[in-house]
Amino acid sequence: MSHTPPVPAPRPTKARVYGGLVLGVVAVSWAAPLIRFAEAPSLAISAWRLTFAATPLLLLALLRGRAELASLSARIWGWLVLSGLALALHFATWIASLQYTTVASSVALVTTQPVWVALFAWVALSERVGPRGLAAIGLCLAGSVLIGARDFAAGGQALWGDVLAVMGAILAAVYFVIGRRVRDAMSLGTYVGVVYSVAAVALMVAHLFVDSPLTGFTPRTWAVLVGLAVVPQLIGHSLLNASVRHLSAPFVAVTTLGEPVLSTLWAVPLLGETPDWVQLVGGGMALVGVLFMAREEALRQPPPPDMVPAAD
Repeated sequence: MSHTPPVPAPRPTKARVYGGLVLGVVAVSWAAPLIRFAEAPSLAISAWRLTFAATPLLLLALLRGRAELASLSARIWGWLVLSGLALALHFATWIASLQYTTVASSVALVTTQPVWVALFAWVALSERVGPRGLAAIGLCLAGSVLIGARDFAAGGQALWGDVLAVMGAILAAVYFVIGRRVRDAMSLGTYVGVVYSVAAVALMVAHLFVDSPLTGFTPRTWAVLVGLAVVPQLIGHSLLNASVRHLSAPFVAVTTLGEPVLSTLWAVPLLGETPDWVQLVGGGMALVGVLFMAREEALRQPPPPDMVPAAD
């Protein structure tokens, strides 16, 4: 008796792929402004954001991927735990940076992660970025530095916030590259379900060793924490993860540099943080870099394998 082979899923249109990427960047750009409205310690914000996001993803992974989870080797589990710890530290450092510096500076510096990704992928995965891609990354990085120039000059607490944001970028790159290393061994749903859960547990356990409240917040703060889990995390991250199945990882990573531009715009009416002309020029440079990387992506053949990016 003959069996009809399964029909492969149709490849989405370019409009759908790029539209999803744009919507993902818009979603993650709301993270920093929302965090400013949460009247809670940075560690608690990180812990609850990931806990609320991880719960449905882990349940889905347990329902649909139990056989897949059981088949993972101890080595893969080790990489998953390391990835989750890197993600937890990324959120802990970046969200803490928003207590010391402006939204524009913090988000601009944390989105320098493509530079660190390129470095780590070259060392760990032997992946290289072409000359045009490197030029685009350099232009985006220069624009991000301009956006945060005021804090570099101010020093003190603002400078400490910048340091925390850069640490967040480095840790996000570690999470990004580990995802590229292990994603061939499992589905996306299983990967994020496990990694988000590891990060959430790590942040919850951290409260046992620090004097930081985990409950007792106002209803508005709880609403913000749920909003952070739904909009930047579940919607934003999911769309960015979907994008890298059809677009190169460096392109998706550089495109997320539109986040500081949008976050800066949201901060004007919501937080009264008006950017100066230096920050506006920096935002323009970042956008031009994204356009250069888009041209580089159009010339890439064949499409690269998928990869899990980090976004805030």
